[in-house]
Amino acid sequence: MIDVPHTPVPFDPEIEPALAEIVQPDAPPFTPETIPGMRAAMASMFPPAAEVVGDAPVDVVERTFPGPAGELEVTILSPRGLDGPVPGLYNIHGGGMMVGHRNMDTGRLLALVLEHNVVAVNVDYRLAPEHPHPAPVEDCYAGLVWLADNAAELGVDPERIVVMGGSAGGGLSAAVALMARDRGGPKLVGQLLLCPMIDDTNTTVSSHQYPDTGTWTRETNLAGWRSLLGDAAGGPDVSPYAAPARATDLSGLPPAFIEVGSAEPFRDEDTEYALRIWATGGQAELHVWSGAFHGFDMYVPDWHVSRTALATRDSWLRRVLGTR
Repeated sequence: MIDVPHTPVPFDPEIEPALAEIVQPDAPPFTPETIPGMRAAMASMFPPAAEVVGDAPVDVVERTFPGPAGELEVTILSPRGLDGPVPGLYNIHGGGMMVGHRNMDTGRLLALVLEHNVVAVNVDYRLAPEHPHPAPVEDCYAGLVWLADNAAELGVDPERIVVMGGSAGGGLSAAVALMARDRGGPKLVGQLLLCPMIDDTNTTVSSHQYPDTGTWTRETNLAGWRSLLGDAAGGPDVSPYAAPARATDLSGLPPAFIEVGSAEPFRDEDTEYALRIWATGGQAELHVWSGAFHGFDMYVPDWHVSRTALATRDSWLRRVLGTR
């Protein structure tokens, strides 16, 4: 069999120079030895939510709730002077299952709270490899149940909750939606999946096209799945709650918004997920942004495609939340 090279889709020339600043040539690889240092470095990059919110008309509350193995932390962003229940956004941060902190998503959530008059609940969860599957997803599901059970206190309409996240957070959001369906859990009106990490097999064309270029590479992705699943990664016995692409039944799920760049490893698995939802008669809105690398909206927010992507998300949220 001829080994056909996997020529990558090019990055948009307008944003390609940003990669030189974002991706440092001497950045260490993701290994059990380097992960603690990476976590500390990332934590120092993202200030507490109250500092990010500043004088915006948004209240910030830090809370804990009982997780499967101890207390877990959430940050709650609420419109100031909240009058009556409003929709809720339940956010799960990214980081390849290995790194990341809820504070990294504060800016994204603050914009959504101000734009849509919603309450955002931003959860932290245990990270791999110290806490492999099912710890991360069970933590995230417990947070969703806590949100639904305490909706009245939080000012959230329990009939209008969207689960959302980017990258690993998008994969965990998809998994939480599967869990809520299968366990008869909280009702979700939508799942906002931003370049979700959902396929541990790494067998698609796009998963081979970026071995060492871009903001998220094949090698880093393999490290993330190995951290979460160990030797089971890519094998026959992986739970759909770990890798939602493994789900054999995608019917009965809340409407999905799936967004991904054309120039990143997750392009094909995310596109396939939308196709499979449609095949069941389900609702999915898919956007593949041309020339965009992984996490483009956060790394190059002023790029015209990023602005269009953000407006497109807002349109979808208005429709599923009934706030249009």
